[in-house]
Amino acid sequence: MGVKIRDIDLGDFPLLLAPMEDVSDPPFRALCKRYGADMMYTEFISSEGLIRDAAKSLMKLDIYEYERPVGIQIFGNNIESMIKTTEIVAKTNPDVIDINYGCPVKKVACKGAGAGILQDIPKMVEMTKKVVEATSLPVTVKTRLGWDESTKYIVDAAERLQDIGIEAISIHGRTRKQMYKGEADWSLIAEVKNNPRMKIPVFGNGDITSPEKAVEYKERYGVDGVMIGRAAIGNPWFFNEVKQFVKDGTHRTPPTISERVAVTKEHIDMSIKWKGEILGINEMKRHYSNYFKGIPNFKPFRTKLVTSMDLQEVYDTLAEVEEKFLSGFFSE
Repeated sequence: MGVKIRDIDLGDFPLLLAPMEDVSDPPFRALCKRYGADMMYTEFISSEGLIRDAAKSLMKLDIYEYERPVGIQIFGNNIESMIKTTEIVAKTNPDVIDINYGCPVKKVACKGAGAGILQDIPKMVEMTKKVVEATSLPVTVKTRLGWDESTKYIVDAAERLQDIGIEAISIHGRTRKQMYKGEADWSLIAEVKNNPRMKIPVFGNGDITSPEKAVEYKERYGVDGVMIGRAAIGNPWFFNEVKQFVKDGTHRTPPTISERVAVTKEHIDMSIKWKGEILGINEMKRHYSNYFKGIPNFKPFRTKLVTSMDLQEVYDTLAEVEEKFLSGFFSE
């Protein structure tokens, strides 16, 4: 029997796509799903933005049948707003509602939302309880170890959140103060998992940058699965690479430059279709250098891709990349 969130079977060692602002949109999720992700999460949605009908928040509610199981992630610091948001989100029929208690960004955390709530664990528990009571859907939580070195209350907090009804927890192995710096500390994630009172799935997040690391952390820390974020940007193949290494310790053949070009073009097309040409092209810029990471002599092409706002020029540059690849230019 696989790891389950209520009756959603995620397989033996699920790989979850982390919710990432301006990254985990439907086009990117479609590619990650195709290449092995077991569970998706949307970009996080502001409860205040959703209640105000802010266009950007509403757009993030778009989920598609092919990407299930999918969780819609919400954040906020006002309990009443979070209850209303839960009711709005439930109508779009996600598989899970996930609460973000982990975002370290100043404009979120300093208003007491995201990781900001780690300074007030009783409020975190109360807010979660109200969200759980407001929906029949499974509620899960993504959080961090604590606000800073002196407030790593995650073992106790996770137990309390389980007791009021959450059905899985994903833990990023850093404090809010660390942001994304330093090394993620998975020992406390393991403490949560090994707490005999914990019955819900515990997923680890932070620094899963290679298939080897995923397997090492699986074995060393005993987590039920891992949540993958930055390693998947411009590299949706990463999920299948991890899966193969978990299965038999071998490496998949990396995608050729032709495959990378084809998937990049598909990503651009989906991106434009979903959010329009200007935003679609602009938000693809964060993906290009990762799609072509590690390729020698690539810098001039990358510069062209990240500075161009002209779709035809982007396509022409990608065509040139493929042509140069076939002529052996990148193997020099």
